Amino acid sequence: MKRHIPTSERGIVTIIALIMVGMLTLIGLAALSSSNDEVSIAGNELQEMRAFYAAEAGLERAAAELQDEYEKTGIPPLVMPSGDEQLNACRVGYITTDDGIATRRTLTTGTLAGLHALVKSFTISSLAVQSGDNSRVALTQSFETALVPIFQFAVFYGQDLELDPGPDMTLIGRVHSNGDMYLNPANNLSMDSYVTASGKLVRGSKGTDPLKSGDILIKDAGGNYVSMQSGGTWIDHNYVDWYDSSIAMWNGRVQDEAHGAPELNVPVSNSGDPHKLIERSSYNPDSYEHKAGLRIIDGTVYSKIGALWQDVTANMIADGVIQQTTDQFFDQRENEWVDAFELDVAAMYDHGYAPDNGVIYFSDEKSGSSDWPALRLHNAQELDAGLTIACENPLYTIGDFNSVDKKPASFLSDALTVLSSSFDDALSTDVYTNRIANSTTVNASYITGGVETGPGVESGGFHNLPRFLEYWGGRDFRWSGSAIHLWYSQQATATWRPESGGYYRAPTRVWQYDTDLDDPNKLPPATPVLRVFQRTAWRQVNVGYAKSSSEFDWELLESLGS
Repeated sequence: MKRHIPTSERGIVTIIALIMVGMLTLIGLAALSSSNDEVSIAGNELQEMRAFYAAEAGLERAAAELQDEYEKTGIPPLVMPSGDEQLNACRVGYITTDDGIATRRTLTTGTLAGLHALVKSFTISSLAVQSGDNSRVALTQSFETALVPIFQFAVFYGQDLELDPGPDMTLIGRVHSNGDMYLNPANNLSMDSYVTASGKLVRGSKGTDPLKSGDILIKDAGGNYVSMQSGGTWIDHNYVDWYDSSIAMWNGRVQDEAHGAPELNVPVSNSGDPHKLIERSSYNPDSYEHKAGLRIIDGTVYSKIGALWQDVTANMIADGVIQQTTDQFFDQRENEWVDAFELDVAAMYDHGYAPDNGVIYFSDEKSGSSDWPALRLHNAQELDAGLTIACENPLYTIGDFNSVDKKPASFLSDALTVLSSSFDDALSTDVYTNRIANSTTVNASYITGGVETGPGVESGGFHNLPRFLEYWGGRDFRWSGSAIHLWYSQQATATWRPESGGYYRAPTRVWQYDTDLDDPNKLPPATPVLRVFQRTAWRQVNVGYAKSSSEFDWELLESLGS
């Protein structure tokens, strides 16, 4: 049967088809327009991102120039870093503004937060214009160089630090190492502040000692001691989730290279060698001889009177202040007879020879192969004022030092040996059981050297950094100050030997960080500083478009730093 289509419906299908084609065409055109818009937006974002990173590079370029100038000269550049260059298809300009004189303030960011420092600030501004669509981004950042007195650390090592005491030890204050830090106590080792290492922080020994059984406890930000051991596993650099776990356990107060913990260095100009601090001044701008008000060179004593140096050796000998001796006593660790230059500290004050600025420098470079010169301090229980003694040779103290009416005091020396008041030179070659120590108090910060752990050699750890030559069993060595190890000894180089080595028995160590050092007015004279660079207060101040890439808006750039 043939289907009949009414005349009135003829052409409807064609119309519907045309409508559908039109609709699809409009949808296609809309999609194409949307796609073009998205491509355009993405392109704009790409150009702005290029300008952003180029402006960031301008900030970094200026900061690097500032830091490089400080490291070369120790002072800010005479001409502030600025420049104009092509980078990443962008024209980049940057300028640096000096924010004024350095000010003393407390640092508020990073692992040095809470330390006081002398801070010099700069504002760096950078403007980048992208050559494709003239996208423009302007950024500013604050750059600071901070001089931080080093004696604000309880323990600071310029190299690897080994903390492996036998008895319980509590360290109050910050602990830092510019290398690896090895923690291997026999009993509890407690640390109450930031613990940082620019290398690895490891539970164990640098040498051949087996893993000891002591616990390690470090305070978190809430003041609670938290053990490094969790569920029978040690949480250290070798732990699979070390970064996240350490942050969770100690709130950022424990950091090593995995966290980006930086090296902290004393600014010196002689190839970065801090030992230059105690070496002679000839061709050595870093020497403490330049800072001294009293200097003792090869047995001759010079006092600075005004701008002139006066030889006062004969007068000081006549007044009983100094005495030069040969083979005065035997150092059984070094296996050397010591040619001691004896300085009576109390007599120095009584007869008016103390330096006005509180800094004494000592160096004895005798040429005889049998000579082993050193400086030994007597009668130093009470100081009249702050005192710093820098000694290129080994330094010995005998009896209490600065134990009465404590003053700010420090030692810088090739090595430091503490002798009690009962030390008898005549018995110095006897077995150590004939050299019975008395309990002794030393209140002084020190910077000194030790030996490096290596094949068949152990440093003795931090607790043996001050050296001993007596039988101290059951006697106290009471010490308060800041303990710094910046170099390996160059003169007193004999290997540390354990107590079974037969030249000493260790004291009961009653040690603490001197919290007076947190006050910048109570630091020892000429305290060394660490130089720290910080980038702070970054902000994006302008995003837009330039009229053309050739019309660089220097007025805008200069206004950012004002």
